[in-house]
Amino acid sequence: MLYPGPHRAPEGEAGRAEVLPAWDLADLYTGPESPEIAGDLAAAETGAKAFAERYGGRLAGLSGAALGAAIAEFERLEEALGRVVSYAQLLFSSDSSNPAYGRFYQTINERVTVIGSHLIFFGLELNRIEDPVLEPKLADPAAARFRPWLRDLRVFRPYQLSDELERLMHEKEVTGHTAWSRLFDETMAGIRVPIGAEELTMSAALNRLSDRDRAVREAAGRAIGEVFGRNIRLFSLIINTIMKDKEIADSWRHYPHPASYRNRANMVEDEVVEALVSAVRADYPRLAHRYYGLKAGWLGLERLQHWDRNAPLPEDDDRQVSWEEAERHVLDAYRAFSPELAEIGEHFFAAPWIDAALRPGKAGGAFAHPTVPSAHPYVLLNYHGRTRDVMTLAHELGHGVHQVLAGGQGYLLANTPLTLAETASVFGEMLTFRAMLEATEDARTRRIMLAAKVEDMLNTVVRQIAFYRFETLLHEERRTGELLAERIGEIWLSVQKESLGPVFEFSAEYRNFWAYVPHFVHTPFYVYAYAFGDCLVNALYAIYRDGHPGFQAKYLEMLRAGGAKRHRELLAPFGLDAADPRFWKRGLDVIAGFIDELDGMKAAGSA
Repeated sequence: MLYPGPHRAPEGEAGRAEVLPAWDLADLYTGPESPEIAGDLAAAETGAKAFAERYGGRLAGLSGAALGAAIAEFERLEEALGRVVSYAQLLFSSDSSNPAYGRFYQTINERVTVIGSHLIFFGLELNRIEDPVLEPKLADPAAARFRPWLRDLRVFRPYQLSDELERLMHEKEVTGHTAWSRLFDETMAGIRVPIGAEELTMSAALNRLSDRDRAVREAAGRAIGEVFGRNIRLFSLIINTIMKDKEIADSWRHYPHPASYRNRANMVEDEVVEALVSAVRADYPRLAHRYYGLKAGWLGLERLQHWDRNAPLPEDDDRQVSWEEAERHVLDAYRAFSPELAEIGEHFFAAPWIDAALRPGKAGGAFAHPTVPSAHPYVLLNYHGRTRDVMTLAHELGHGVHQVLAGGQGYLLANTPLTLAETASVFGEMLTFRAMLEATEDARTRRIMLAAKVEDMLNTVVRQIAFYRFETLLHEERRTGELLAERIGEIWLSVQKESLGPVFEFSAEYRNFWAYVPHFVHTPFYVYAYAFGDCLVNALYAIYRDGHPGFQAKYLEMLRAGGAKRHRELLAPFGLDAADPRFWKRGLDVIAGFIDELDGMKAAGSA
């Protein structure tokens, strides 16, 4: 066990002391000092050196069967390294403030980087094989199995550098982006936010921004902003360095704009992403501006402050949801849609593969880590006992179930592009929301739930596109020189005003709130994938509700495909095409329809 036993949610966090699960990482390794780690690394290093000696400079001359065997061996070596790295990442996420875990994480990253340098040649050499030479080899079943992986690998052919430069960039990663990401994580984990007589973790402080008491929200909002303000030079240095590091790499590789690499990694065309961004930005007025204008009226306020954005409605009794209730809600919703999905989901709770406990040093937010197909995914969240946390559980469990189903593709093909990686998570969230809403007859409760869902969707679509816009402006301006913290704050505020609308006024400390978004540091330009996934799921769910024949079977097949198919192939069985502007409008219309329903409930006196 990573931890000696279950953890209890502190009083005041989840409303009452409650046993919350902590994951068991023993399915990967029994501990950082496990001899299996040293053994696996040694075997991988020996295997990587032998692999390079056996295949370096010879790939073009291999038969199809021999090429297939070489890729399969490469896959086994990569999975062995991925297992160790996954364990180190999960251990570090469990307590980023533990120096021993930080040291272990860095040591593993350095060792794996060195071992991986022996394997860099493989993808580079494969990409140098011309199509007329490669294509006949793919007629052999052993090589044909990896055709989708080769297809995606060859997307990067135009941006490939020499073997020596590629190896240098690979080895310097541990002192570049990875090191700055670690500094960000450790800094965030160590921050304590003083609110009154309490010293709260950042996760607990951010949770206060959805408190029903406006004075509590304001105190938290100002305190968080002040803490970020005291650390803003460090956060600015981190983001400036990461942006410059990315600019250097992009310049050498000749990517046309800062988001180009991410789009290609997501196997989505630049124009599709721009169509999404344009559609959402054009709909800011009928979505966020309209909703928050309504919300100001419901709260009895002429203007909203940033700490009012996630405020519960006045009639919301803030009922706490126990972990057992949350588990039941999510699994019941999954089961009503597909018993197979629920059966896979049950393993996460029984194993245990979920860490929901609240404790200092633990990574904030939530994620599902796929680890490797020979093991299983793990889910992390911070469970505060709110309805939103139930939705977070449904979301991350969707990721986990997706990762289990895609695992059958093998290590190289299981990974789903980010644009489709949110499909199962957002769909699982929608299933859970709809099930809970339909089981509720009380009009007041339905209104509360519907408002919460609209806010989650605005956070997923409008807010993430605003984040993407912020990143785009930031990276473009960084190319002219380092940005002062004040300038970063100005860009942040301009984007927030555009997206959230005229009903908001922003106090001075809010200019520092960009610092709490880890995606800007860990995975630049990741954020639009959330909006892509939400709009995609809205369209998918509408088709499901309309009784599309064989929907469940097609849906499960889509999840099993992992990274073997691209979005056009995966959506075609449902009659959807992300390149069609009507696709995005259909997804945004769902959000607008919920807002219409809420406004109608208000007009009908349902409040």
